Amino acid sequence: MALWGGIEAGGTKFVCAVGTGPGELREARFATTTPAETIARAVEFFRREAGTALVAVGIGSFGPVDPNPASPTFGSITSTPKPGWAHTDLVGPIGRALGVPVAFDTDVNAAALGEHRWGAAQGLDTFIYLTVGTGIGGGAMANGRLLHGLLHPEMGHIRIPHDWARDPYPGACPYHGDCLEGLAAGPALEGRWGARGETLPPEHPAWPLEAEHLAQGLVSLICTLAPQRIIMGGGIMQQAQLFPLVRRRVQELLNGYLQAPAILDRIDEYIVPPALGSRAGVLGAIALAQETIRSADEQYSPALR
Repeated sequence: MALWGGIEAGGTKFVCAVGTGPGELREARFATTTPAETIARAVEFFRREAGTALVAVGIGSFGPVDPNPASPTFGSITSTPKPGWAHTDLVGPIGRALGVPVAFDTDVNAAALGEHRWGAAQGLDTFIYLTVGTGIGGGAMANGRLLHGLLHPEMGHIRIPHDWARDPYPGACPYHGDCLEGLAAGPALEGRWGARGETLPPEHPAWPLEAEHLAQGLVSLICTLAPQRIIMGGGIMQQAQLFPLVRRRVQELLNGYLQAPAILDRIDEYIVPPALGSRAGVLGAIALAQETIRSADEQYSPALR
């Protein structure tokens, strides 16, 4: 039986899995330490769990990354601030160690592909997957293809209106200060309120402000990409009170301009959590591996090395 491998390469932990899809999956999770140690643990997992049945591996990685197969640094994490991981080649060592093709993309593009194949984006050709956690990242599919270009989408670093009177916090992003990630990711919550988001009660004033920042970002993305659905994952979106707040504020900010029933009448079905839950990323990486076997020669698609 042919098996595909998937790696959700996160800044905090790696999730590795082998299988064919949601119904048949074996996985392991371990801390992201040094590149050499972490890559070795991933390789050992695939050798143990799949052996010669392994057909290909897909990697969805934290970034920024180089997803262009024509680039000499394809398959690498580039300018990440994570200590020790800048300019780390993932695809090369894993491909050489396992002797199989390796597909590579951002972690959020991988999650988007997973949701398209098995989850909340089935049947859609244009949608966004946004993760809100330690950082904010966005993956997108447009006309049935994962979105790439100069590099890859960086939705967490778009600029949004900052009401300094309501929110004097300067922002946590080391590059841009008060971009969307700088105002709404986990470090911003902790920096602004002095406590981690998961420890703040549902009635805390953090959550209406968080919803405001997220809604401002979503409205810009809606007007730019016209997604058929927005899927929001990540640890911060585990707060049950956030989805209703975000949906309502998105409708208020759009103010009836977009006459789309999905926004006007079915907003609960338009801005949704991932159907695959916390497995969206690693299942998406498996989908990347499957896609690369089928479409390895398409430029800027998940590719072989």
